[in-house]
Amino acid sequence: MRVSPPAGSPPPRTRAGRWTAKPNVLLPYDGPHHDPPPPDGGFVAAVSLILTEMPAREGHGGGVDPRFLLIRRARHERDPWSGQMALPGGRRDPADASLLATAIRETREETRVDLSAAGRLLGRLPTVTPRTPHLPALSVIPFVFVLSGPVTATAASPEVAEVVWAPVTLLVGDNARITHYLPMEGVRLAFPALDVDGRTVWGLTHRILDDFRVRMGWSGVR
Repeated sequence: MRVSPPAGSPPPRTRAGRWTAKPNVLLPYDGPHHDPPPPDGGFVAAVSLILTEMPAREGHGGGVDPRFLLIRRARHERDPWSGQMALPGGRRDPADASLLATAIRETREETRVDLSAAGRLLGRLPTVTPRTPHLPALSVIPFVFVLSGPVTATAASPEVAEVVWAPVTLLVGDNARITHYLPMEGVRLAFPALDVDGRTVWGLTHRILDDFRVRMGWSGVR
């Protein structure tokens, strides 16, 4: 895929398999030495920002429709992200050779998308950590992939309630921008968020997507 729009322009519409990241937009990943150490009392994790192109819907001028993959986590009382929208991914397993291996394994387990067979790594985004104090201590590396062809994503794990191919156009402009309110210790906190067809994307996942959008030079960034 070719992702190289000028600042302020929408995502491109090109043939599948033609996106390439602009120089220096994404950080390189050369192996486990790029993996952050676990924070004190915490753990490390990896998520996958997966880009693809689908045929445009009828009445939208033909061509292709750039999309990215989201999951909705299943509701579980012990999961601090219960029911939230997220990127595929999870904690590093002791058997994982690197956090890249973690991202590939977790994506396959959660969605049946095999990035080792159908994906190409474009690079990574900076490590992110939660900002709300009640969440576990963790460091997360987001990896950006592009699919080489059509794949079918399904909710393949009990931890996943739904998979959604969201339009990349949601990351441009303000049409999908909303505010998510979270009551905490008697205070109503406000967080920037995205409305994905009635689903709210906020918190760490929103920060990752916003960082990607800023790096791409797309408009309407908060």
